[in-house]
Amino acid sequence: MPSPRPVEGSGAGAPSAPDPYPGSPPVPPAPAGMPAAAPGGGPTGGHTHHTAHAAHAGHDAEGGAGAAGGPAAPFLDWVRAPRPEAPPGIWRHGHRPRPPEEPERIPGRSLLSGALISFLCGWLIWSLCWNGYLGDYWLWPLLLFTPDSWREAGGNHLAYVWAAYLYYGLFAAGLVVVFGRLGRWPELYRRWAAPLLRRLWDDGDRQAPPPPPEADPAEWPELRSGGAPDAADRLAAEARAGRLTDVDYARIRRAWTGVRGRPERLPAFTDTVLRHGAAACLHPSGARDLPVRTARHDLAAGQVRLGTAADDRRNPYQHRGAGFALAPELLATSLLAVGPPGAGKTGRLVRPVLESLCLQALTGRTAVVAVGASGAQLAPDAFFDVVIRIGRPDSAHDLDLYGGTTDPDEAAGILAEALIGDLAAAHPGGGARRAPTALAQLLGPFRAAHGRFPSVPELRELLDGSATALGALRTVLRDTGQLAQARELDARERQSGRADDACALLADRLALLDRPAFANFFATAEGSRPFSLRALDHPLRVRIDLPERGHAEASRILARLVLAQFTECAVSRADRSLFACLVLHDASDTITAEALRGIQRLRSANAGALLTLRTLDDVPEALRSTLLGTVGCRMAFAGVTTWDGARFAEVWGKEWVEARDVTNRQIITDEPLTRVVHFIRRLVTGRAVTSESVTVRQVERERWSASELAHSLQPEHAVVSLTTARGEHAPPLLVDLRS
Repeated sequence: MPSPRPVEGSGAGAPSAPDPYPGSPPVPPAPAGMPAAAPGGGPTGGHTHHTAHAAHAGHDAEGGAGAAGGPAAPFLDWVRAPRPEAPPGIWRHGHRPRPPEEPERIPGRSLLSGALISFLCGWLIWSLCWNGYLGDYWLWPLLLFTPDSWREAGGNHLAYVWAAYLYYGLFAAGLVVVFGRLGRWPELYRRWAAPLLRRLWDDGDRQAPPPPPEADPAEWPELRSGGAPDAADRLAAEARAGRLTDVDYARIRRAWTGVRGRPERLPAFTDTVLRHGAAACLHPSGARDLPVRTARHDLAAGQVRLGTAADDRRNPYQHRGAGFALAPELLATSLLAVGPPGAGKTGRLVRPVLESLCLQALTGRTAVVAVGASGAQLAPDAFFDVVIRIGRPDSAHDLDLYGGTTDPDEAAGILAEALIGDLAAAHPGGGARRAPTALAQLLGPFRAAHGRFPSVPELRELLDGSATALGALRTVLRDTGQLAQARELDARERQSGRADDACALLADRLALLDRPAFANFFATAEGSRPFSLRALDHPLRVRIDLPERGHAEASRILARLVLAQFTECAVSRADRSLFACLVLHDASDTITAEALRGIQRLRSANAGALLTLRTLDDVPEALRSTLLGTVGCRMAFAGVTTWDGARFAEVWGKEWVEARDVTNRQIITDEPLTRVVHFIRRLVTGRAVTSESVTVRQVERERWSASELAHSLQPEHAVVSLTTARGEHAPPLLVDLRS
């Protein structure tokens, strides 16, 4: 790994600086090629980058982006927006909660006609009373409660006039209350008038009054109450001046969370904020934002908006019309998305989620590893701290074949899973089960002899049983007195003659990585540049490009390797405060029984995976149901096949619904006049006169049937079920990914 980040204002060879993230996870060393942080808190050109994206925080504030009030108005509107608690999957920014159950709705035509009739009736009664058609009976309360002298000659006529107009107003108000209730005017207002007025209010030019300082998040009340009022004043001033962005806000809040757990870091935190302001506690890359954003993000809630839950009867009432969003607490249970090419998995799911994870990595909350084919264009290079282009000479980093471990048994298990893990389901009793042991019998002695693991050519030579390579290794072991490792090597040689020995199969698969295109990769000697997923303790952003074109089988091996390393490294982290996420753009031929066991362990380690498949047929049949049961979030895109839909329908189960059976029976009469009327109705309508009988009963039906999933979903729509790491869940939701 590259050398640690130098002290601010010192030379490259100066000793390491104190942790600039007080109370937050350790600062990772800046990978090669990453710009070092400038003394002002950002990289070279960082101020320009900040200015270009200062308006990002206001893009998500409903009505805030266009509000008057200077450059700080978008950020202030965003940070002060309400974020009420909501069920999983609901976009919380500016959300207005709805009741969990749909109230009894009156048909719109009946509501309008009833309101109109009640208004006309009320107006008619008022007109009759005002014009004297009903006599003076309606005036008796006025005559009863006013003195007679006010109405006589020379009396106080002005007082009587005021009393009369007051009575007229009360009488009219009484008519409005009575006929308003009869005509359901409040329901009419809630259904049509209130949303229209709210939309006009939100779209108009306004600047809502700020909340009191103790409740204003822009004033940083938690810092004031926690003993850092000077830092709060500096950050509040930065916010009012328009120099604070949503990334800065989330990053400094993350650092403050660590300070609360370690109060001894409070002076260092305060000093950092006073010196750098909005640029305090920077990510090691020095970046304060991404070069471009294509999705709506709310970093205060950690959400990215992907679409809108459709106003469909199959969606729960509280979700209908609400924004649909994903957050780390959902991805922590892992997400599987299935859909054909062109369904929107990449553009509508993978890219927005990856963009969100990269933003959250800049705030110190997340570590992300994205794996996809070269040319998949998951995200620009500038989004990442480390970009590994396997098979390309311009790659600044290699991939550590052994996952950064020093344990031969662990390294053997990871490598065996990558090389022949896909064969375990097809041949459960074959040599694949003994492959980790065979590899360990070679990796252990080699590391004991040379202090490192073998490179790909060296390991292939050992797996092939080369007498020269094995003899040289045995000589080194005996010369250094490591007789136990020599006995391991002898045992490997004795087993190499068995018919079910795994080494021949391992050597054949490893030969796919021992190609000229990969000659400079996977090196283990001194001077190599391997990147290890052991760095998931730090908020790193990593992208691994697989050489799918021309090396399809090698790409599948490498995808299984990264998945195996990720599940092992994420679980073995000492600091799990960072959410670690693996985004595997195409999980075809990478799902194995061991991989599923690893994914199951991620939930308890504050980590998760996002996997996409074109079809479940790319997974061994014996593992398809297990895969759907392992992940907590499942997503079926428009265009899935009926047999894929059947798997989703099975895992989503059934629910009790109200079924209405309507029976029509033709009416036959012997009365001449009635028969004439029925004949005329038949001529007019073209149908016989019938009587209708309705039977209502409760039945259990599938939430979504295989046929509905395969044929009823519109393009760029998906059905999604969600589960959080705490066990909260949302039933399958129909989501429009275009809005």
